[in-house]
Formats: sequence, C-alpha cells, structure tokens
Amino acid sequence: MVSLAANVASWNQKESADVQVAAFEALESKILERAGHAGLAGWIEFDEEKQRFRVNPEVEENLFFHECYDEFRNESFWEELAVRLADRDLVRAIGMPAWERLTEEERRARTAAWEKRYWEEFSKSGVDRVVVITPPGEG
Repeated sequence: MVSLAANVASWNQKESADVQVAAFEALESKILERAGHAGLAGWIEFDEEKQRFRVNPEVEENLFFHECYDEFRNESFWEELAVRLADRDLVRAIGMPAWERLTEEERRARTAAWEKRYWEEFSKSGVDRVVVITPPGEG
C-alpha cells in the first residue's frame, strides 16, 4: 500500500510537492528494505539510479496494488476527459463569464448529459473517434 501511495504521489507535478513526494518515496524505500530482510528479498530490489529500494517490476506487475493503480489511472483519465469536454461544451453554450459564476456542483448538474454522452462514446470507442481539429493558420 505504501508503494501505491508513492506511485500516486509521483504523479503530482506541482513544484511544491517535491519534498512530500520524496518523503513518500523514502518511507517506501525504508519499508521495502526491511521487507527484503524479513523474507521478501525476491520481491525487492535496489534501484541504483534512484538510490532507493523498490518492488521488483516483474513482481509488481502481478500484485493487487498494481492492478488498483492501473485501474485508478485508467478511470481517472476517462472521467477527467469527459468532464473537461463537457465543461468546454457548457462554456460554448453559455459563455466563459457565466461559466465562471457557476459553482462546481452547478457545472456538474448542467453538464451531466454531455458527460454521459462522452462517457458512453469513450466506453464504446476509446480514443478511436477523437479528432483534434487545428484552427486555420495554426498548422
């Protein structure tokens, strides 16, 4: 579970998060080092480049926490994409000033149908039918 927390924390791109991410990674390394000494040496390896202990990648692929992590990343991606596209559609419909005055709850209520439509599309087709249209003069 500490490896899961460290993996999730590593996605935080804010500069201010570096110290906290490093703290999770240091805790993970300490726990994994002790786990290696406690009989799980086949699961643990030392990453020379990062100078810390980690779960062996071949082992990690088969652990439940890795499955949870992959599922979280996958679901988060599709949900965030659907929400952002629905918000874009709402902005187009009511304008940015009106959109900015809405609370998050009001936005979600007004975009529910769009979000559902996008979610159904992505569930059926993934990104196969997603197209980026470059405005004239930009490419």
